[in-house]
Amino acid sequence: MDPSLTTVHRASDRSACADESVTALALAARGGDADAVERFVRALHRDVLRYVAHLCADPQAVDDLAQDTFLRALGSLHRFEGRSSARAWLLSIARRAVMDSYRYAAARPRRAHVPDWQQAAELAQPRGLPGFDDGVVLLDLLAALPRDRREAFVLTQILGLPYDEAAERSDCPVGTVRSRVARARATLARQLTEADEPAVLAA
Repeated sequence: MDPSLTTVHRASDRSACADESVTALALAARGGDADAVERFVRALHRDVLRYVAHLCADPQAVDDLAQDTFLRALGSLHRFEGRSSARAWLLSIARRAVMDSYRYAAARPRRAHVPDWQQAAELAQPRGLPGFDDGVVLLDLLAALPRDRREAFVLTQILGLPYDEAAERSDCPVGTVRSRVARARATLARQLTEADEPAVLAA
């Protein structure tokens, strides 16, 4: 088997195991286990922050939207039955929280608007780790993508959701998500090539 395919399968298996573990925590939390509630929030807090940061145009709203997501989730946890992974369920709530914030903001006059989701995403990332600079570069590249392609790429390639769950979160067919991810990859590859060209010419 191709070593790269083996790596992908192992990553997929790890992601599936992590999802099963978090879903079990959600079900335990639904049953009233206070420790499970805390572990559930801790396990998914970073994913929610990253996802909200990629969707939200206001970097100062990211923490509030993440908190709103968990408040909504814990308030409706009694309805969670584990038919999808708890992470996918929570990210769908995060998406609704962001969309609701847009609708609320649109209904009110704004004093200022700074569309800087990149800064929010960077603030949500841990610092001082190997590859951090590469992560910041990726955020800059993602900023150039259309919103729907960026969301599809973030859900599947960064957060690791299966395509069918990403389609459910995005309210579109699986084929559309695959197409958006493919186009996002092509755009990112082209941007990376163009970014490397000046260095090659200067060498």
